[in-house]
Amino acid sequence: MNQILLITDGCSNVGESPVMAAAHALQEGVTVNVIGVIDYGTIGELGSREIEDIARAGGGLSRIVGTPQLAGTMQMMTRKTVVETIHQAVNREVRRVLGDSSIEELPPGKRAEMVQVVDDLSETAPLRIALLIDASASMKPKLAAVEEAIRDLALSLEARGGLSEIAVFHFPGSAGEEAALDKDFTSDKSELRSLFGRLRMRGATPTGPAIFRVLRHFGYGTLDAPMDRRAAGDYEEGERRSGGYLV
Repeated sequence: MNQILLITDGCSNVGESPVMAAAHALQEGVTVNVIGVIDYGTIGELGSREIEDIARAGGGLSRIVGTPQLAGTMQMMTRKTVVETIHQAVNREVRRVLGDSSIEELPPGKRAEMVQVVDDLSETAPLRIALLIDASASMKPKLAAVEEAIRDLALSLEARGGLSEIAVFHFPGSAGEEAALDKDFTSDKSELRSLFGRLRMRGATPTGPAIFRVLRHFGYGTLDAPMDRRAAGDYEEGERRSGGYLV
């Protein structure tokens, strides 16, 4: 299960639409979930709408929080997202097998067995999460809360029975990069806290280009065998993929 967990205050202002980028992520089998850390007033309202639109287009969940609730919300969000993603996949397969029938129509014993299988998968299925952190200037006052949230997220992942890998990106990157890779996919969560000391909050908010950057990277994780580069979504400049966007 591949997921992007975007932490932002919304209001992207550079490059491609983040809603379009999230829609392409969903086409690639990558769910985009968004935690919005917003301010009050008109800017906060605009940011909230964008956050909800990104998550909807990416087939994921969104949650709008203030900084005091950020850490607990992210931990809860991760668990809920993992379970919901598995339920959706299992339900699609069940519908394919059962045809016009549904899980509710199974005999009680079989229905209980199916529920237990789904619960077990939620704890044992391999999970790969790319954290995408908005490091634009407006997020600077919220960085401490984000750091606490990441620490709690790491503890939550460690508690799972299955392999959990995490990568960390922030945007904007340096020297014109749409996003910078801080930590490649790894099951070792011990270094996550040290990443924040190296973050430099700056500039604009290229959320859409940052999502595309993470999508290109998803073909080079360690969770599965190396993927064919075109199947992974890594294309030469000027080529058009079946989903319709240029990389």
